[in-house]
Formats: sequence, C-alpha cells, structure tokens
Amino acid sequence: MALLAAERAADEVEELLRSGETAIPAVNLGEAIDVVQRVHGVASEDVRRTLAPLIGAPLVVLPQGEPDAWRASEIRLRHYNRATAPLSLADCFLIAAAGLGDEIATSDPPLAAAARKEGFVVMALPDSTGRRP
Repeated sequence: MALLAAERAADEVEELLRSGETAIPAVNLGEAIDVVQRVHGVASEDVRRTLAPLIGAPLVVLPQGEPDAWRASEIRLRHYNRATAPLSLADCFLIAAAGLGDEIATSDPPLAAAARKEGFVVMALPDSTGRRP
C-alpha cells in the first residue's frame, strides 16, 4: 500500500521488492488495492499500471484456500480486540500465509503485535506519520 499511495515507507517497500523475495496473499493485495483507491483516491488505472510489472516477479501473489481460512480465523480469535487490537481478517490471512523464517513487513501496529506474538520477525515500516510499530 505504501508504494501505491506514495507513503513514507515507499522507499523501503521498493527495496524489499528489489530483493526479489517478496510475497503477498491475494486477500491482502485486494485490501491494499481497495484502500489505495477508496481512501487515497488513486485511480484504478494508475494502480494497475504500477502493479502490472511487479506481479509474478518480484511480487508473488499467494493463493489461499480453506486451510488458510482456518488458520486466519484462529489467529484472529487469539489476537483481535475491538478496542485495543483491531486486527483485520485480511491481516490474519497474511500471518496465516507466512512460513517459518518469513519476515512480515508492516506499518500497522495491531498486525505487527500479532505477528510478533505468533513468533514472526517484523520489519517495522513507517506509517503516514513516520511512526513504526
């Protein structure tokens, strides 16, 4: 999302993509596209133009199925709290898709906290105010 919305973390996201080891679950890609268009007002054509050369390599889009749905729901049961940890279901899918040794890059505090509690290393990216989770 940072790259698509030209946010503070865009340079770090570009660096991650250049590393060639970057993946995103399909549901998270959909969420990012939605937010960039709906919240940031980026035109659909611009989003497609930016993403097209990235999809496949260097950005692998991970398909998800029933096992991921079960894992995501279990993660949300463990970590979601409406007032203190508003963890989205899409973020739970991201954690569910991560494998042993994977690092999760995010600027979202609830996602970062849940990922750490699930045993993942978090690459803390700056949010729109420059804060890192």
